[in-house]
Amino acid sequence: MLLKGKTAVISGAASKRGIGRATAELFASHGARVAVLDINADEANAAAGDLPPVEQGAHIGLPCDVAVRTSCASAADDVLHAFGVTNILVNNAGVTQPVKTLDISDADWQRIVAVNMTGVLNLSQVFIPNMRANGGGSIACMSSVSAQRGGGIFGGPHYSAAKAGVLGLAKAMAREFGPDNIRVNCVTPGLIQTDITGDKLSPEMRSDIIKGIPLSRLGDARDVANIYLFLASDLSAYVTGAVIDVNGGMLIH
Repeated sequence: MLLKGKTAVISGAASKRGIGRATAELFASHGARVAVLDINADEANAAAGDLPPVEQGAHIGLPCDVAVRTSCASAADDVLHAFGVTNILVNNAGVTQPVKTLDISDADWQRIVAVNMTGVLNLSQVFIPNMRANGGGSIACMSSVSAQRGGGIFGGPHYSAAKAGVLGLAKAMAREFGPDNIRVNCVTPGLIQTDITGDKLSPEMRSDIIKGIPLSRLGDARDVANIYLFLASDLSAYVTGAVIDVNGGMLIH
């Protein structure tokens, strides 16, 4: 088990078909005690209750709006009260919106940037002091292939901009906190089959998209969870500031 004795915090981890949920399940199966953070408190609690049990105690589910600093601080207080130490943080929570540049309202921009990029800063700020005081840790941040290729299928330009910002923020944190043995890395998924995308693809759209993917399939949540596991574990002990593509070859650069 790669994470035995570790504690992990995963944001946006309640949705049953989501990447966060798949990551929480995988982490728990590898021995980590997990805190599931989600904007929906009941769903977070239910998700935590469904995780495989581990030796060091019960998993917990907590409400957290990553776009609100006070909500993140409150969640961190509860996590640290329960766990004492946080070894792993997965900044997974995100939201998308398929609109064109000229249709992006101020409210749209603020919401997409707040959840996808500011949320990474908020959660990192409230957990890094504990990691630093306890010898280090691993932070993994969700970006997107849309940040690299200049747009995606289900996200508008504001989504691409926010996810590109995550890349810069994570690399800067990796450089700043490396001396504290805190590693910070990014994951850039392509089109992954989740609740966000699963019901929006017609057979024709799916076929056209797969034609541009060398591995000839769409990704699953577990494909991304596996990379999060690598980044959380000691297998990546000498990896920081990295960007790992999980897109089946949709973007090769």
